[in-house]
Amino acid sequence: MTIWKGVFPAVTTKLTENGKVDIDATKASIDRLIENGVSGVIVLPMLGENASMELDEREAIIRGAVEVANGRVPVLSGLAETTLMRAQANAKLYKSWGAQGLMVFPSLGYKTDDRETVAWYKGIASATDLPIMIYNNPIAYGVDCTVDVMRELVDTPEIVCIKEETGDVRRVTDLRIAFGERFSLFCGVDDLIVESCALGVTGWVSGMTNVWPAEAVKLFGLCQENEYPEARKLYQVLTPSFHLDVHVKLVQYIKLAEHLVYGAPEWVRAPRLPLVGDEREYVVSTIEKAIEDLKHL
Repeated sequence: MTIWKGVFPAVTTKLTENGKVDIDATKASIDRLIENGVSGVIVLPMLGENASMELDEREAIIRGAVEVANGRVPVLSGLAETTLMRAQANAKLYKSWGAQGLMVFPSLGYKTDDRETVAWYKGIASATDLPIMIYNNPIAYGVDCTVDVMRELVDTPEIVCIKEETGDVRRVTDLRIAFGERFSLFCGVDDLIVESCALGVTGWVSGMTNVWPAEAVKLFGLCQENEYPEARKLYQVLTPSFHLDVHVKLVQYIKLAEHLVYGAPEWVRAPRLPLVGDEREYVVSTIEKAIEDLKHL
């Protein structure tokens, strides 16, 4: 069985100022992440503007990521669709383009109840032999893969991992009590990572790792080694920036942070727009303070 663990950044899709996919910049950012020690990469997450991408753009992004990873780490793709038929078809396509796993969203077009949620994930799993990470983010999508839902999915071998993003860290313990080690548990909330590690997550799907990959890998490693006093020092420096990961404009915030830290393009695809005014200044000041504080650790 596939066992994922470690830091898996949710990779931003780099764009030109006119909104075209910048494959070279995207591949360069993925290489930077791998060189700084991440354990896997996830392209086309929500943070990667998945829903805004055309199918040919998704193909270029997945193929480009697989090429630059070159077997060093697994490459997962977000799978975010409205209908089961489209999700099943694209799961097969993404595998043919080289994806080694899928992070599967709930349906983007309809808020499923528990029975429908189970059918959604079982239906996608039936169409692929790729390992699946369930993207459980009820705050954003209104669908919660609760312990009861996961109990209905426990006998689906393709489902190997849960990205836990309820914002309630108690869910980690509830899942461990119910299922032991059956599923890999990944924290999906940057400003809950130390708390989640203390309760037993084995992985982290992170937005701000795009900005500070070496620091995120170090933070996660300290937690896994139970070096919590040292981890808290780094966490306290990074947490104001990590709060940017849980805002509705996390795409704009994290892309601007990448731009400030290592010069990546900050451009986003409409209807998103680049930040301006006080909001932009807030993000800039938050990141600049973290840059300065990191020098003194």
